[in-house]
Amino acid sequence: MVIELNWKTGFEIELTAPVGKSREDLARALAQKHSGSVQRFFHPQSEPSKVPGQPTFENLTLGFHWLDTDGQKIASFVDDLTLQADFNKRQAPKPCWYRIIADDARLLRLVVRHCEAASSSDKVLEPLADLFGTELLPHESGMSRVMDDRGASVAICAPLPGERERPCEIVTAPIMAGHQEKLSQLLDEAVAQKFAVPVEGATHVHFDATPLLSAPVIAKLVSLFAKFGAELKQLVGVNTDCVRLGAWPNSLVKLTASEKFQTLGWPEAREAMAGLALSKYCDYNLLNIANENKLKHTFEVRVLPSTLDATQILQATSLFEALLAWCCVTASQSESLPDTLAMLINQAPGSKSTSSHWQRQIAARNKLVITSFS
Repeated sequence: MVIELNWKTGFEIELTAPVGKSREDLARALAQKHSGSVQRFFHPQSEPSKVPGQPTFENLTLGFHWLDTDGQKIASFVDDLTLQADFNKRQAPKPCWYRIIADDARLLRLVVRHCEAASSSDKVLEPLADLFGTELLPHESGMSRVMDDRGASVAICAPLPGERERPCEIVTAPIMAGHQEKLSQLLDEAVAQKFAVPVEGATHVHFDATPLLSAPVIAKLVSLFAKFGAELKQLVGVNTDCVRLGAWPNSLVKLTASEKFQTLGWPEAREAMAGLALSKYCDYNLLNIANENKLKHTFEVRVLPSTLDATQILQATSLFEALLAWCCVTASQSESLPDTLAMLINQAPGSKSTSSHWQRQIAARNKLVITSFS
């Protein structure tokens, strides 16, 4: 069954490489099989810090772009620090794999701008040292450090901890059409390379935000997911081991439900949302819209499980596409939300096959609940 989507979407699919392989291997296998090239780059991440007064360490790890023959990005293959359970940290670092650490993300942006990800660990920070007018300081542990002329640490390059080359989040470029073919191309090769689903794995879907940029549409969207979001999570099979999920703050629901918000123009409505200091670490991420993120201007659905099955991802994506379309169509109407999710899916625009599939899933879940209590 081919599932067609009408919304421009991007996908982030968390996988793990088998022991002895890495995310780079998958990128290179795809480039070799389908033409193109692989480009190494710095991928920024944050991780919790145990140092008092310093809540996070900022990291750059090695990611890999798969580029087509015209140099356009098809997908990227990066680390994800939420994936931990499948990896043995006590393994020795793999040669040529490293990370760059600083306590300020702005310093790492200088690294991205002035240093080359293709460089070896013993040389990669030399341009940064030149920028600060100092020398790169090597250490026998394999680390190297840049300090400023007053002796303050700027950044450290360190061997990548054991097996951290194995986490592989596939991040697609935005897809306008041919979603199934493009996802299958990626995931079929992942299967061939014996990649697997991580313990904490998830799939994130990014919907282009452009059709959603009005206060009435956002109000409808928040109302819909506030009412049915938890049920939708269970319906699509959320991974209970997945981290960094959660509900929206009540302040968002209260704001968007107000008549004042719903009559605002879009710039004013967006500013009102931005004032809530939303987090991206929730079930349904509005932060990129609220902050007008020009690099990732999307509404993100974060509750899908990780899978190697493109059809499973697209079935869930088509459900959320239909729900977002319902928000757009009904935004100017006083129509209230239906009483049940099944009724909403029946009303939502979209293919009959999508509606029928999810109606069957709801019926099966309801039957299971009834049976468990009988």
